[in-house]
Amino acid sequence: MNNIIFTDTINTPEKYKPKPASESVPEWYKNLESYISGQKKPTGQGQTSATIKRCMPVFDAITNGYILYTYSDVYVSQQAIPDENGKPTDQTYPWYEWPSSEIIQFHPIEQAPSHPQANGMSYPKWINPWSIKTPKGYSILFTAPMHRDSVFTILDGVVDTDQYDAPVNFPFVLNDVKFEGLIPAGTPMAQIIPIKREDWEMKFGTEKDLDKQNLTTRLLRSSFFDSYKNKFRQPKVYK
Repeated sequence: MNNIIFTDTINTPEKYKPKPASESVPEWYKNLESYISGQKKPTGQGQTSATIKRCMPVFDAITNGYILYTYSDVYVSQQAIPDENGKPTDQTYPWYEWPSSEIIQFHPIEQAPSHPQANGMSYPKWINPWSIKTPKGYSILFTAPMHRDSVFTILDGVVDTDQYDAPVNFPFVLNDVKFEGLIPAGTPMAQIIPIKREDWEMKFGTEKDLDKQNLTTRLLRSSFFDSYKNKFRQPKVYK
């Protein structure tokens, strides 16, 4: 088993330390029935009654890797944008404040003005206290925690954490640039997924590959329930 090493650079409180994503499953998913109306039986039209909770690709996405959390409350309010004479206008921009050491810094919007997620007047950036080290040949995909409701979304990135072991910070955008309210300490901030660096070359499948795919599809469709899980899925372990 490979080791991933998290080194705390600011003495973060225990409750805000990283966890395997499997220990931080969102409530909507935990509370969802596994089968429509709680009944494990076909729908009457030859279809499964399973909900998304039985979908292993979604489960693997939610539980893949580790979750980093915010470690301080942040309150977002809206401040009026002044006109050229310094008078307030009807336009506003998000204003961030927090009670502890600096948890947010800012990048000017001009650094990525045409990014599809750009909004507001800047890119706020979560200051991550964790240095992360992976084994040789492994990088980390930093992405927004998957299948979660959140008021913000970090900008995804891949870092070669076998070579670079300083803390990686996370520029983000508000999903609603007019949001006002509290982002509490302990909010999932980023999902980190170790990935092995390998060289790849794209090719296109042959008739033989198509025949094999058709056999896979027929095998998948030979069961009403948990067919992918029981016949194809491979376990993923993060501790």
